[in-house]
Amino acid sequence: MSKYVHGDAPKADAIVDRMIAEIGREITELNIPRLAGVVLGGGYGRGEGGVFIDENGNESLSNDLDFFAITDACATENDINAIAAALSPISARWTRELGVDVDFSPPKTPWRLQHDQDRLMVQELIHGYFDVAGKRGNELFACVELRDASALPWTEAVRLLVNRGAGLLFANETDDLKFVARNINKCVLGCGDAVLIVQQAYSWRIEQRTMKLCQALYAKAVSWKFRPTAEPVCTWEVARQLWLETTGKVLAAGHDHTRTLWQAGRWLLRRHTLGNPMSLGYEPVLRILYRMRHVIEKRHRFPKSLKRDWELFN
Repeated sequence: MSKYVHGDAPKADAIVDRMIAEIGREITELNIPRLAGVVLGGGYGRGEGGVFIDENGNESLSNDLDFFAITDACATENDINAIAAALSPISARWTRELGVDVDFSPPKTPWRLQHDQDRLMVQELIHGYFDVAGKRGNELFACVELRDASALPWTEAVRLLVNRGAGLLFANETDDLKFVARNINKCVLGCGDAVLIVQQAYSWRIEQRTMKLCQALYAKAVSWKFRPTAEPVCTWEVARQLWLETTGKVLAAGHDHTRTLWQAGRWLLRRHTLGNPMSLGYEPVLRILYRMRHVIEKRHRFPKSLKRDWELFN
C-alpha cells in the first residue's frame, strides 16, 4: 500500500516525498516570523490521494495538494498576512511543476483551530496529515480535541453542500473539462458525506463511508477520485439533481434552524447589510445554502454577491 495515495503507486509516493522534503527545506530557510509549522493535509495527508496513470504506466498526482500553515499563539493579523505572502511563491512554483494546485490554507492561529475544532475540515486534518516544516503536528494540534466522526454538527453538512454547490456553479461556467469532471465528482462525494453527517454515521475513512452508504454512484465517484479518467462519473445535470435532492433532505433534518441576534450580528458585521429578512438570524452558511439552492434550481449563473458571501463565510 502507498503512503499518500490509495492502492499501490510507488512513483506517486516518490513525487510527494520529494515535494515535502523540498518544500520543508524552502520554508525552513525562509525562517518566517510567527510561523510555528506546516503540515500536508487533504486527501494525500490521509493516504487517500488520487493518481493518474497513463497508457505507458507513468504516474502523476491528480488531486490538489493541501498544505496547512499554523502560527504561534502571538501571531497578529499582519503576521498572518506576511506568512501567506511568503508561502505564495512556493505554492505557485510547485503548482507549475506538478500540474495540480498546490495550496496553502490561510494561516491558522491556535485560537482559530480551537474555535473551529468541531468543523469537518479541522477534524479531518488532525486525523490525517504529514509533517512538513517547523513543529510536529502533535504539538501544533495540541489545542484541538479529537472528535468522533459521528458527532459532527448538522451545520457541517450544510457547509459541505455549500462548497459542493459552489463547485457545480463554477463548473457550469467553464469549458475546462477536467475542472468540470473533478467538481462533478466532488459533488457526488459531498452529497453522500452530507447525508452521513446528518444521520450521525460519518466515518473518517472513505472506504467505510462507501460501505455505509451502499450507493452505486458514490462508489463510482470514490473509484474516480483514486484513479481519475477523462470521463466524469455522471453528467452535470445528474449531479445538479442529486445536489438538490440532498439539500432538501439536509434542510428537512433541520437540527439548527434557530434564529439568533448573534448570527444576525455576524452577518451585519461582515456584509454591512441585513440581507434577506426571511433568513435574518440564521447561521450564515445556512443563509447561503438557501440562496444557492434557489440559484441552482433556477439554473442561474453564479451571482457575484453570492460568491462574495461564500468567500466570506466558507
